[in-house]
Amino acid sequence: MKVLACYLAMVLLTVSANLFFKSGAMRAESGLLGLLNIKIVLGFVCFGLAALLYIVVLRVLPLNVAQSLAAMQFVAVIVAAHLVLGEPIGAARLLGIGLIFSGIVLVGRTIT
Repeated sequence: MKVLACYLAMVLLTVSANLFFKSGAMRAESGLLGLLNIKIVLGFVCFGLAALLYIVVLRVLPLNVAQSLAAMQFVAVIVAAHLVLGEPIGAARLLGIGLIFSGIVLVGRTIT
């Protein structure tokens, strides 16, 4: 159960990091130093925390399973971008989301 909680928190932090990066990038000034605004810094913090949780997950799951399950981040980021930022999800993306999710379910069923 601890692994599942770490995994879900990792996905949530990764989604948050991506949303912070997008928001920060849209407000960034030109040049490299212009990219150092609070939202981008928060994105890095979220990614760092997500990486630490991923290490906890790796203590229990084989790498090939953990990485396959981590693909849920791709699905979650697309859905969050649609819900939070209003980015469209076309038919091809919906199909891709379905395929990724199917793969996650298949890999998840192999966990003993």
